[in-house]
Amino acid sequence: MRALKYAVAASLLVTAPMAAAQQLSIATGGTGGVYYPIGGGFAEMINDNIEGASATAEVTGASVENMGLIMRGDADLALALADTVYQAWSGTGDFEGRQIENIRALASVYPNAVQLVTLADSDVHSLADLEGKRVSVGAPGSGTELNARALLEANGISYDDFTPQRLNFNETADAIRDGDIDAGFWSVGPPTSSILNLAATRDIRLIGFSDEEVANAREAEPVFAAYELRAGMYDGMDEAVQTISIPNVLVVNSDMDEELAYQLTKLLFERTDDLIAVHPAANDTTVEFTMESTPVPLHPGAIRYFEEIEAEIPDDLRP
Repeated sequence: MRALKYAVAASLLVTAPMAAAQQLSIATGGTGGVYYPIGGGFAEMINDNIEGASATAEVTGASVENMGLIMRGDADLALALADTVYQAWSGTGDFEGRQIENIRALASVYPNAVQLVTLADSDVHSLADLEGKRVSVGAPGSGTELNARALLEANGISYDDFTPQRLNFNETADAIRDGDIDAGFWSVGPPTSSILNLAATRDIRLIGFSDEEVANAREAEPVFAAYELRAGMYDGMDEAVQTISIPNVLVVNSDMDEELAYQLTKLLFERTDDLIAVHPAANDTTVEFTMESTPVPLHPGAIRYFEEIEAEIPDDLRP
């Protein structure tokens, strides 16, 4: 999703000093995914550009856990998948009966791709072939598990049909490499380091999803969209592979100071190239992507920035 970045020259970025020094915690995910480098890159941008504020990226169980951290005020910013964010905000799905109303968004940063990986000589060639196999569905409390389960259930496959393993990205790659599991799911911005490292040591194959499987997934989870993993993304990947994607959202607590939220949003969009240098997934960090993909209302500080650059803000993104 290449789009106009509403970019302003980096030299024009001016941040007002905060009233008091603030230490900000950014909840990310495991070190083998994209959340951690993106969160770490943004933390470094904050440290270099927002006077009186410093930030640190924290390793977490990713999306579901991050929503609780934001709710309790144990993290100041968090990255999470759009479906997880929406379910938490609306009290639906895995968050039924435990709605988190104080979530607000600063931006949608990039799309995740659901990637199903196996060894090249495996007899797993489709979702249906997972039956009877040992399959990693992602770390407990992660967006990967939510996405994998939604995709599978939408296509008539339950955890009863295979042996699920709840492993993080690096653990999943190691288990595939060692033959301890037959396949594993990643829901992450491609390319991701753990799959790159696995492909460098073993011949792998990414499992494509049919048009019908994608349509079934989108009917079950409207935030899903068809997505193509380009040929050559990983070693040995000679052809493009169809999968599904989900936006990743940068969220904060609604109680965050408006000035701080404004400065963070301004920094993200006016120094996007700094984040792209950390990870290519940030090529999709655009104002347009945020307006099209964000599933919950924006923080007033973020709205202030978007109004300042005359972005067209959908009504459903205003609190």
